[in-house]
Order: sequence, then C-alpha cells, then structure tokens
Amino acid sequence: MKRLFDLCLATFAAILLAVPILVAAVLVKLTSPGPAFYWSDRIGRNNHVFRMPKFRSMRIDTPAVATHLLGNPDDYLTPVGSFLRKTSLDEVPQLWSILIGDMSFVGPRPALFNQDDLIALRTAQGVHELAPGLTGWAQVNGRDELPIPQKVAFDVEYMQRKSLCFDLWILWLTFVKVLGRDGVSH
Repeated sequence: MKRLFDLCLATFAAILLAVPILVAAVLVKLTSPGPAFYWSDRIGRNNHVFRMPKFRSMRIDTPAVATHLLGNPDDYLTPVGSFLRKTSLDEVPQLWSILIGDMSFVGPRPALFNQDDLIALRTAQGVHELAPGLTGWAQVNGRDELPIPQKVAFDVEYMQRKSLCFDLWILWLTFVKVLGRDGVSH
C-alpha cells in the first residue's frame, strides 16, 4: 500500500512541479559553474548505498560532509542556493528516488555515506530496515537541530507507529513547516 501511495503521489507531484523543476534547474545552471543536480551517496534500506539527487545549492568545491560540519556553510552557497534551501526546493529532485524505489515520501532521512555514528545507531535499533524518506518524524520534530541520538529515537518511534495515517500526518506537518520555513538553518 505504501509503495503504491508513493508512486501515485510522486507521479502527481512530478507532473505538477515540472515547470518549477525546469526553472530551478536552469537557474542553478546559469548562476554557478557545474551541473544543476548534485548526486549524493546516501544510505538506504538495509544500509545499501544509493545516489540521491538534489538541486545543487552549494559550490562544486564544497566538502562532502553534512552542512552543519562546514565551518561557515554560507560561504559555499551558490547565488540561488540559499533560496533553494530555505524553500526546500533543493529536495524536489528526490521525487526521482521515490519513483525508482530508493526512497519513500516518509521515513528516516537518508544518512550521508560518511555519517558512521548515525548509521551505527540506526542499525542497532533496526531502523536501517526502513526505506529512507523525503521527510520523516525526526524532520518535523527538529530537523538538523536534533542531536543524533534524539533523531534516532524519533526514527524508532516512527518505525513503531508507522501507518498510512501517520505518514499523512507527517506529510501535513512537513507542508506546514516548509511553508513557515521552520527548522531551516542555511
């Protein structure tokens, strides 16, 4: 049921957002050297690595680490990068990952390939068995401000409570938070 829901919603969203996706890709390409998309190695279900697309909001010479680990992340933003991040438009290309089955709309956010502490805690708690999500319970409860153990605690709670109704609630909360730009730090 969840996979069918993901496919239907991702197809609808891709059609609805086709023009904004094209405009964002052109803006990224015109305002900074490099490709419009950044393909990030992420940890998926059962700790398999997959390539997740985002609109490139950072310069091409940015180190491959979590944004909060950069000395001054604003120094690495492209001219349109701040706007893409604050509006969460940089995440829209992940519809591709949902369509091909690497991700779901709701689940734990996929860890970077080098976030060993997060990966280890999720694996110890069984969270690694879930498909990663475009949004998740931890996302709507603090996003990047959460310490890793608390983020994993929210992931475990999601795993225990997961249902279509809970997913719809998380999607609604995500919509509200994105509109309010809540929890966006860069």
